[in-house]
Amino acid sequence: MDILWSLLTLPYAPVRGLTSVVKVIAREAEARQYDPVNIRRELEELDRAAAAGDITPEERDRGQQEVLDRLTTPAGPAAFTPPGRPAGRPPPTGRETGRRRTAGRRGDQHRGRGD
Repeated sequence: MDILWSLLTLPYAPVRGLTSVVKVIAREAEARQYDPVNIRRELEELDRAAAAGDITPEERDRGQQEVLDRLTTPAGPAAFTPPGRPAGRPPPTGRETGRRRTAGRRGDQHRGRGD
């Protein structure tokens, strides 16, 4: 059945490949946009340009406000996710990380066994 499905959907393979490439590019662009190193670099460039007289202090303030707005404004459902975590997924719970959740304290597990 998998072979038949693969043959039937073969014409759509370029579309699936392009979609996955676009998703990777978008994820990398978002990661760079919110990277603290890049943010600091942008702010330093604004300060350098203002000190050199290339831009006015008002333009520098406006640029700094744009950078800060980008950080404080939620980007919606495609908001930044840390690297290594798929976009749109909540943080893992105890069940997904392999840890068992127990009610009560650790010592409660052994009570009643005659220990």
